[in-house]
Amino acid sequence: MPDDLKDGRIVIVGASLAGLRAAEALRDEGFTGSLTVVGDEASPPYDRPPLSKQVLLGQATAYTTGLPMRRDPDADWRLGVPATGLDPLARQVLLADGDSLPYDRLLIATGTRARPWPHADQGALDGVFTLRTSEDAAGLAERLAAGPERVLVIGGGFTGSEIASACRERGLAVTVAERGPAPLVGALGGTLSKLAAVMHRNHGVDLRTGVTVSALLGDGDGAFVGAELSDGSRVDADVCVVALGAVRNVEWLADSGLAAGPRGVACDAGCRAFTMYGIVTDDVFVAGDVSRFPHPLFGYQLLSLEHWGNAVEQAAVAAHNMVSPGPLRRPHLAIPTFWSTQFGLNIKSVGVPTYSDHVVIAQGSLEARRLVMVYGFQGRVTAAVTVDMAKSLDYYRHMIETAAPFPPPPGAADRALAADIPVPSDVPDPSVLSHGPTVALTGYLPDRRLAVVQPTH
Repeated sequence: MPDDLKDGRIVIVGASLAGLRAAEALRDEGFTGSLTVVGDEASPPYDRPPLSKQVLLGQATAYTTGLPMRRDPDADWRLGVPATGLDPLARQVLLADGDSLPYDRLLIATGTRARPWPHADQGALDGVFTLRTSEDAAGLAERLAAGPERVLVIGGGFTGSEIASACRERGLAVTVAERGPAPLVGALGGTLSKLAAVMHRNHGVDLRTGVTVSALLGDGDGAFVGAELSDGSRVDADVCVVALGAVRNVEWLADSGLAAGPRGVACDAGCRAFTMYGIVTDDVFVAGDVSRFPHPLFGYQLLSLEHWGNAVEQAAVAAHNMVSPGPLRRPHLAIPTFWSTQFGLNIKSVGVPTYSDHVVIAQGSLEARRLVMVYGFQGRVTAAVTVDMAKSLDYYRHMIETAAPFPPPPGAADRALAADIPVPSDVPDPSVLSHGPTVALTGYLPDRRLAVVQPTH
């Protein structure tokens, strides 16, 4: 480690939004040393949100969503070469081409990939897609433009709902298979998911809830022709999009000794990575979708967020702390935000809706399809979701930041009446908001007592 933190060698693994913004921020912070950015895709950093919106609608091509550079980070770009391992003792990142990159400080920003269909042979059928990369979006957009008879979307989360919305806007028949009782229930809870279900059906989506897809079917020549569902029914379709969430890109860290697991790489509020023993490192940092970080407003639980804004904010904090001595380091305390556009509705969120036990409609109504849903946990406001009422978001952001009591009092700009009666938020138990691999301890002597990650079954 160089004496001057603004000099030396920094390696960023992950050439997407968080990696690019961190590289720019490092130069803005005065870092003058060598900077290398590693990416597994051959293309320069690009924006992912437009892929499920403008690209699928034919309003943009998949290869025109490149992220603008705020400044030239003067970096050595190693694109199209995945990282395959990390040697923390030698301070080296191992690459797929056999090369290795020495570092003084490392930023892990490897993000996520689309969760594949669990049966590889079925997932390889012609007409079966996932949506994560620009290549994915280009292939899917081409199929949608060709006018398939029906599209099957597996999963009713935000990505699946946006894909279904794009299909209907193109005039395509679409079926959505969702294992929960309604779309978006896992992210927003039961009340708003009811509105989501109504919007799907009102726009002509064949919405199947409470079911799973048992098998994807081929025609014998390798082309997708439909799917069997757990209720015994069959959906005939010629395009299928698997939208089952994301997988954190942590496999390359398996032998690194870091606290890396299915929910990402754990780090402190200053983006410094934890080892699997819970010891904080001083030379390895984490940012973006692959990170798990504690936030004091949400019980110090380790949050895993796939939000555009979080990646930008956390990248800036990580970059600052990589080149700053301890007393000048700062925490990542940004309030999570995200947005989605589907079926003509603009959905925006602030806070963590899943960290809640009750919700209340503070403005508008489900019937009007224009509302603000406020979430609370143990008597204080923890999140708010707006549907076509985004101007109210800052008001509720302030309530979250100041730990305002829940339910909120009337007082928003266009709300004269008291809020409705709170109801259970119907989200997963906030006390188990995040999880990771099972760890067991071995040995009894101090120098032989180890933590061992148990296999996941």
